[in-house]
Amino acid sequence: MAEESKPLDLTKYIVREAPPTVYYIPEFVTESEQADLLKQVYSAPKPKWTQLSGRRLQNWGGLPHPKGMVQDKLPPWLLKHATYLGKLPVFKGKAPNHVLVNEYEPGQGIMPHEDGPLFFPVVSTISLGSHTLLDFYHPLKKNTESQVTTLQDRYFMSLLLEPRSLLLLTEDLYTSYLHGIEGRAHDIFTTDIVNREQCKLSKELGSTLIRSTRISLTIRHVPKILNVKVKLRR
Repeated sequence: MAEESKPLDLTKYIVREAPPTVYYIPEFVTESEQADLLKQVYSAPKPKWTQLSGRRLQNWGGLPHPKGMVQDKLPPWLLKHATYLGKLPVFKGKAPNHVLVNEYEPGQGIMPHEDGPLFFPVVSTISLGSHTLLDFYHPLKKNTESQVTTLQDRYFMSLLLEPRSLLLLTEDLYTSYLHGIEGRAHDIFTTDIVNREQCKLSKELGSTLIRSTRISLTIRHVPKILNVKVKLRR
């Protein structure tokens, strides 16, 4: 990770072939930082994991809720990165206070979705261990005269997220489009990958990328916090 004395110049990392605005920063964390983060994730107490049908995850900082989040302190190993990211101009002074840790085994993914209004409209994701393809879709238009479209009809681009990279989604790309990960064990390097020129992986078009286990750290700011004081009974 870049030193705090040397903040990122995000203008160098804009993916200009995508709608506004996405920043892709390869090799954001070092190999030793990646190893330490993975060690911390897998050292978490077993109750910290939540098992879903297609993956498992950890919540740090609290559970976001429409009525507000009861905030917990982030552990030091996550606070370090959240503090650094919060100083980037895209967060506009809103310090990240929540981290979602997702584990994806090969063949696992997540359905296309929006991150929604529970969060400040910036999502930052650090990828660890493996690459993945993050796919983007146009939202379903409410027009009774139009023909029914499939999800694939609405697909329009992908981003290759390499191990140790940082992704920042902001503006229209956060608010106006769906994103998801298709559950498969490998990906094909094609022209649909709009950040391919910024990737460090040297791959030819048509080549195959084999997935392994990936951990994603999704670091966000939850604006609505509940001030709850827990009273202990004696």
